[in-house]
Amino acid sequence: MNQNILKLSYFILFLTFIGCKKSETSITVSPAITGNLIKYSKSLSIEKREGYSIVKVSNPWPDANKNFTYILKQKNGIVPDSLQKEITISVPIQSIVVTSTTNIPFLEMLGVEKSLVGFPHTDYVSSEKTRKLIDAGSVKNVGQNEKLNMERLVDLAPSLIVAFGVDNNNPMIDNLQKSGLKVLIQADWMEQSPLGKAEWIKFFGALFGKEKEAKTLFDDIVKNYNAALLSVKNSKAETSVLYGSMYQDQWFVAKGNSWVAQFLRDAKANYLWKDVEGTGSLGLSFENILDKAKNAGCWIAAGHYKSLAELEKSNPHYSQFDAFKNKNVYTFEAKLGAKGGTIYYELAPSRPDLVLKDYIKIFHPELLPDYALTFAQKLN
Repeated sequence: MNQNILKLSYFILFLTFIGCKKSETSITVSPAITGNLIKYSKSLSIEKREGYSIVKVSNPWPDANKNFTYILKQKNGIVPDSLQKEITISVPIQSIVVTSTTNIPFLEMLGVEKSLVGFPHTDYVSSEKTRKLIDAGSVKNVGQNEKLNMERLVDLAPSLIVAFGVDNNNPMIDNLQKSGLKVLIQADWMEQSPLGKAEWIKFFGALFGKEKEAKTLFDDIVKNYNAALLSVKNSKAETSVLYGSMYQDQWFVAKGNSWVAQFLRDAKANYLWKDVEGTGSLGLSFENILDKAKNAGCWIAAGHYKSLAELEKSNPHYSQFDAFKNKNVYTFEAKLGAKGGTIYYELAPSRPDLVLKDYIKIFHPELLPDYALTFAQKLN
């Protein structure tokens, strides 16, 4: 399967709509039962009130100048007039369409995967559990991202479509709105903190009335992540690291505040571009990369490569790096699902504790002698 399409699929879709409006008379906003339930995420907040919750999604796409507010209304809950203008969703929801593979693990972790009725381009899904549902016809293919099959979605009539936007220009949103479908935009893909991405399980917990279960699952991930951090507390970042591969005529390296760079820092590795400010990636020429990383001790390559020979075949110049010569090259993208979907792209955002342990195993193997790599694979 085309790897670029798979990566694009990670950048999930659309937007939001609808609110049920009732004609209550001056009701003031009820006091919060809890403060913000979110600790690590920068794009999500959830505040629980009597009979409803207020969910706010910020920074939904790069350079976004708008935020979204949703009211999750419980049965018999009363939403005050001051919040009637916001999109209201009755919870717990009974059926859902999600548009990013990163959402699939959250549904499975909460035990609500059977509520999934549709997904765009189902071949992207790698999970064996959800693939069985797809193969059984329980999960329908609803098109491809921004070209969703409207007729099929209307026929499925899900309680909610959880989508995303890459910018503020998505004509599909109007069509969804006119068809009476409720859409909620999420922003997990914009999170740069490893634990911030994983904390979006609380968002799905709120949708399905499983807040307690979501908190317990996330707390375990935090506990495991912190335990991994503690294991390298006294280790030095001695291994210099090259990350990425050539794409067309450029090599894209992760910037210093990106999701990838934070894992490398937490695993006590010397990432060579750690001082580049910002998130996302930086495109550089091969010459620039070779000049800086020729002597790097380890290379985390991008791609489905299974061997050094396969990597070299894609670009003969790769053999100039010491990491290649010393056979110390890994990739996190080699393990694929039954239909070619990349398991790392699907599962890693929800399990940062396992990603961190993979990196620690690579750079400090003596600290995790009995741990087997979950995502990473060394090229033979």
